Amino acid sequence: MALQYNLAKVYEISENDIEFALQIVTLFLEEVPAEIKSIKVAIEEKDYTRTYASCHKIKPTLDLLGMDLAYEENIQIMTWAKAEGKRKEIKEVFKSLKGRIDLAVKEIKKDFKL
Repeated sequence: MALQYNLAKVYEISENDIEFALQIVTLFLEEVPAEIKSIKVAIEEKDYTRTYASCHKIKPTLDLLGMDLAYEENIQIMTWAKAEGKRKEIKEVFKSLKGRIDLAVKEIKKDFKL
């Protein structure tokens, strides 16, 4: 049973299409970890525009995979970027988001034998 993600929305919009679910999780594995790396570098460089853009790019995927806590943390980072806040204000939020993404990646790879 998936702990870090929930495919209920995916199955709902695809009428339980397993191939579609596989495409969505594959997309997650290809795009989200790369964007997380981009967000990390952007935060370190105080590149607010890139931080916001990368967060915005992964937002729908986090929502679709039912990763509510990661979704909320992602929104917090977007808000921080928009406000051009201080790095120390967002470090723990990013660390938590990255941890959730890492756990979801492991779990998806295991669950889908990827």
